[in-house]
Amino acid sequence: MSNLYTIQKRFDTVQSYANHEELLIHILQVYLDAFPIKDAYLLRYSPIGFVAEGIIFLNESGGSHIGEIREEIRSFPIIYAAIEDKKAKFCTGMDYLKNISMKYSIPSQNNSFLIVPIYIGQYVFGYICSTQLEEEIDINDKLLDDMTTFGNMIGQLIIQARNSKKEGFLSKRELEVMRQVAQGDSTKEIADVMQLSELTITQYVKSAIKKLRAKNRSHAISILYQEGIIL
Repeated sequence: MSNLYTIQKRFDTVQSYANHEELLIHILQVYLDAFPIKDAYLLRYSPIGFVAEGIIFLNESGGSHIGEIREEIRSFPIIYAAIEDKKAKFCTGMDYLKNISMKYSIPSQNNSFLIVPIYIGQYVFGYICSTQLEEEIDINDKLLDDMTTFGNMIGQLIIQARNSKKEGFLSKRELEVMRQVAQGDSTKEIADVMQLSELTITQYVKSAIKKLRAKNRSHAISILYQEGIIL
């Protein structure tokens, strides 16, 4: 298992990643190399509605997109606790059966679930979870503390990478609206939250699509994710 200094050195050059997705894959690869873990699910998290959405899955056999995963995390006590406490959490045995979702389940004799929140300060915007651990590994407090530090480390890395993409080509309002669109909110819902008219929200979306040179809303959101402007 790598120490935290070695992990940090593997993240020193944010600019070396061709795009945001490549950075996220690299983060998961470092996670798998550094800790006694065999798989990793990366999800983004929004405190609005307590919703988590899948991004990428990675294990020793390869990776895949997991956009079909969408969770209301209050239904999973261990995930909710990790996000509220901003600390890595682990469960096994009967606690596993109470906490795990079948969407994460891979047939195994090791009924275990580990979650590492991705955060900066008080702001949690994602998490990594794992269900496959190396055999006969002791998940102790020291290891969980190291994983918590890792979550903060990559939180800073992702924000640094995002800021390096010069997100300013969208106005503050346009970016705020597009983040809401990315979370699946309707025009009316966004208008209600931002206390603006639906027409104004529509204009912000159209303006953002034009600036991004996108074909439609979905294409615009895809560009924003790829560039790391939204997670």
